[in-house]
Amino acid sequence: MEAEQPHLLVVDDDERIRTLLARFLTGNGYRVTSAESAEDAWAKLAPVHYDLLVVDVMMPGKNGFEFVTELRGQGNPVPVILLTARTEAEDRIQGLETGADDYLAKPFEPRELLLRIQAILKRSNRPAPASASRPVRFGEFRFDIVRGDLRRGEEIVPLTTGEAGLLRILARNPGVTVPRAALADAGPGASAANAANESRAVDVQITRLRRKIEDDPRNPRFLQTVWGEGYVLWAE
Repeated sequence: MEAEQPHLLVVDDDERIRTLLARFLTGNGYRVTSAESAEDAWAKLAPVHYDLLVVDVMMPGKNGFEFVTELRGQGNPVPVILLTARTEAEDRIQGLETGADDYLAKPFEPRELLLRIQAILKRSNRPAPASASRPVRFGEFRFDIVRGDLRRGEEIVPLTTGEAGLLRILARNPGVTVPRAALADAGPGASAANAANESRAVDVQITRLRRKIEDDPRNPRFLQTVWGEGYVLWAE
């Protein structure tokens, strides 16, 4: 039996953004409910359990900061990602101080939001959607996303926990450039305080992965660097 789809609540006063995000996230295996304001979100929170909220900061009436502050004040621990066109460091800090789990500046790539959702749900011990859990093949290799097993033919290729975690994220998004920051955010113990160390750790683990899956790690075929952006896994 497949696991129940994680249920997300998207709160944004812009109908176009609500529609686009609902379509994109539904297409990636999530259940999505939308709300046009903080007041509308409160009404939809009462009868339903959500696994994660995506909340715009700049809304008429109560803004996203105020909404999250009230949410946490009532003891609701549901994970929250804030969306905003305000990119100043003070705004990011304010968002995190209200109790938000992450903060994404507009405009953003929907795939980056998807990766951040996956990382937070993973830390919350929520399963990924079934559509993002199918085995991925590249060359002679087959990677089981759920189990974290990599095989070359019938031979198991040993992976560290960190390598398996990175490969899992890349394999869920084949052909899509995954920002280094998103990979670092998904690492164990990731935080703003050790972000630089986490990014370096990502680079080291990518190098190790290439030694295991590439015939020529210096000229990778499957796990490639997109300079200035991140990494991409080319799979079948």
